[in-house]
Amino acid sequence: MSKFELKLPQMGESVAEATLTTWLKEVGDTIEMDEAIFEIATDKVDSEVPSEVEGVLLEKRFNVDDVIKVGEVVAVIQTDQVVEAASNGQDTTTPEEAIEVPAAELESQISQVQESIAAPTPDFGSSERFYSPLVRNIAKEEGVSMEELETIIGTGKEGRVTKNDIKAFLEHRSSNGSPVTAAAPETTEAAPSPVKPKKEESKAAPIPVSSGDEIIPLSRMGKLIAHHMVESITTSAHVQSFVEVDVTNVVNWRNKMKDSFQKREGEKLTFTPIFMEAVAMALKKYPLMNISLDGDKVIKKKNINLGMAAALADGNLIVPVIKNADQLNLVGMAKTVNDLANRARNNQLKPDEVQDGTYTVTNVGSFGSIFGTPIINQPQVGILALGAIRKMPSVIETDQGEYIGIRSKMFLSHSYDHRVVNGALGGMFVKTVADYLEAWDINREI
Repeated sequence: MSKFELKLPQMGESVAEATLTTWLKEVGDTIEMDEAIFEIATDKVDSEVPSEVEGVLLEKRFNVDDVIKVGEVVAVIQTDQVVEAASNGQDTTTPEEAIEVPAAELESQISQVQESIAAPTPDFGSSERFYSPLVRNIAKEEGVSMEELETIIGTGKEGRVTKNDIKAFLEHRSSNGSPVTAAAPETTEAAPSPVKPKKEESKAAPIPVSSGDEIIPLSRMGKLIAHHMVESITTSAHVQSFVEVDVTNVVNWRNKMKDSFQKREGEKLTFTPIFMEAVAMALKKYPLMNISLDGDKVIKKKNINLGMAAALADGNLIVPVIKNADQLNLVGMAKTVNDLANRARNNQLKPDEVQDGTYTVTNVGSFGSIFGTPIINQPQVGILALGAIRKMPSVIETDQGEYIGIRSKMFLSHSYDHRVVNGALGGMFVKTVADYLEAWDINREI
């Protein structure tokens, strides 16, 4: 019998694992080439995984919500080669045996599924501790509850629970017949506990729910966003700088060029690629804004990869990344921005397209906000919010004197990590973006 093992494909250099969210095919279903078999989710994006062959789904190696490492076999597919071999007289199995073998396999799979459904599944998302995929799988297979996992003393790095820790817990539980806390492995010298006791955390009082109130559970992406936002606030020392920018020349130039640009390129010319070009130029001038902090080491990034925060129809947010943004001309920037924005709205982004950003830009002005205080997208050290463009009365200085005129203005709001970015650098960077926009050439060709 010819079988093909479908493995979890590589989804980007920094993506090592993904969560299986949905099976799109059942055992026994016929599968076409490039037809999606299951859906996976990383901490950034959801994706479908297609089949590389035609055949019949023979086996599922993982259940929904399992964490799968890149390269692991997720499904086994029986290919059409079996039919060809049988027609050539190479298969010596009798018809009765051919029926019995798949039936036995199906019965075994059904019993395994029933056992996995019956066993309690820990809700790892409710814990603040990190559990490796191996520990999670052992906990699921052995029916270890989240409450029991939380009592295990971790001997790994930063107090993480290792395979030996959970196995020691299971041995004590089987011998005593009741859940107990697993002891740390014996050592020749007395050593302090690897995990510091947690401080008593004051739990918030439950929020009363009145009659007629609607309870809306957070989506998986909503939970991830909430976790990342809180993690960023507790990680980085957020400081903001605000600059008002006169973008009259940019507005007038764009109004003059947008129709001819769309006719020639088949693309809309929005303000976003113009702002992205300005940010990329400023990052080249101030490379210490294009960094990450790793413990006591600063990592200065070689590439300028701009994250572009995009709102989705369900209210969530996703940040596709413009790779090597400083190497794109304005036409290339406009095409890249439009492509990423369209595919983000249609949930068609690839995992690698939301990875490796070095600085992020978010457009709060699209919702009418004048300015904002955005939260840094970890592990970056800065994020720029673009405010709404408004016509404002303004003092205009000329050689003949000063006068009041109507100008198009906006605010740039720069949030940066004060652990590594001081006020001078944070302020000079956003001022450079503003200077670039104010000096826009109204006669620029594109």
